[in-house]
Amino acid sequence: MATLILLRHARSAANGSGILAGRAAGVGLDEVGAGQAAGVVGRLAGVALSEVVVSPMQRCQETVAGLVAERGLSPVVEPELAEVDYGEWTGRKISELTQEPLWKVVQQHPSAAVFPGGEGLAQVQARAVAAVRARDREWGADAVWLACTHGDVIKAVLADALGMHLDAFQRLVVDPCSISVVRYTETRPFVLKVNDTGGDVSALLPPKESGGSSDAVVGGSTGTPA
Repeated sequence: MATLILLRHARSAANGSGILAGRAAGVGLDEVGAGQAAGVVGRLAGVALSEVVVSPMQRCQETVAGLVAERGLSPVVEPELAEVDYGEWTGRKISELTQEPLWKVVQQHPSAAVFPGGEGLAQVQARAVAAVRARDREWGADAVWLACTHGDVIKAVLADALGMHLDAFQRLVVDPCSISVVRYTETRPFVLKVNDTGGDVSALLPPKESGGSSDAVVGGSTGTPA
């Protein structure tokens, strides 16, 4: 069991124009997103990565391009971490979709939401969590790996790690190019960070002497030693 850094792709051209990109081809980063992606290298400078896993979507691959080049790594494409298949909603304006009857279900009862011609959010969580947990088991307690994927996918993985029902996952915020950190252990995950858009995250990673313990700190953590 290891530590997973969940990186949402940087801002895409679709994000900037209010379009639900879904799995549409050719959706890359906009100018703001390119700058965000460039900053990832510095934010992770103090973190040794065993592996970088990436969604098949172009915007995710562009987000990690500088990082993997700097580290000399080859990103591993994981289809199960692909964007939600929004079906007939793909390519439509968010402002229009908010008027659809299904929008209320997506917001208030997402476990029941199935996109017309696409997949359901419960299916998304099942595939993403299964992929993350299977890959995480390949690494030892001291390993750190990164997965670059999409907002709803990350929220679904975080909901599982928090023991939160999928119907509550809309309470989580995962901004473009944000970092969330989950440390998996034999009996439970620990969520160390959610939606970090700031600087160096190396202090969030567990010390090697932790040995991947599944025990929670009683009385509260004393923080990371200086």
